[in-house]
Amino acid sequence: MTDTDSDPEYPRRFNIRELLRSAVFVPESKRLNVLLKEFRSSHNHMAIVIDEYGNAAGLVTIEDILEQIVGEIEDEHDFDDSAPIFKRSPTDYMIKAHVPIDEFNQYFNSDFAENGFDTIGGLIMNAIGHVPKRGESVGLHNFHFKVVRADSRRIYLLNMRILPNLTRPDVDTQQDISQ
Repeated sequence: MTDTDSDPEYPRRFNIRELLRSAVFVPESKRLNVLLKEFRSSHNHMAIVIDEYGNAAGLVTIEDILEQIVGEIEDEHDFDDSAPIFKRSPTDYMIKAHVPIDEFNQYFNSDFAENGFDTIGGLIMNAIGHVPKRGESVGLHNFHFKVVRADSRRIYLLNMRILPNLTRPDVDTQQDISQ
């Protein structure tokens, strides 16, 4: 232990090993009730499914198991995988970040320019100025975008609300980081 380990002036060094867990592998033939009990006792929420040859056949989550038992569980992230823009109400939408800007413009009759990026996720990332985390938001024109799903490299899913048509600058980069 060095002098800096206990000194509050020096933050503790980040050790990713403290956060990692071993992958859980389950055979395709494992019964759901047994797998659910294992998930509950081990506090795991997902496992890699392997076939008879030991090859990865897929991924199973605790939500997958519960949906098999009780039926479809709707949550804020579930919508038609083929629909890149999902209308939740007249003013609220879920939008996949890979939607091309021209497709977004056509759907919402907007006029975002394609200046160096092709997708709505690229536009949002540019407006915020960094790869945003879940919950960060930004207003552009009369739209308010909130990041629903992202990782350290890209945005996957956005919640968008159409604001009343107010006099606003073209790009308002005020960030609302509340969750």
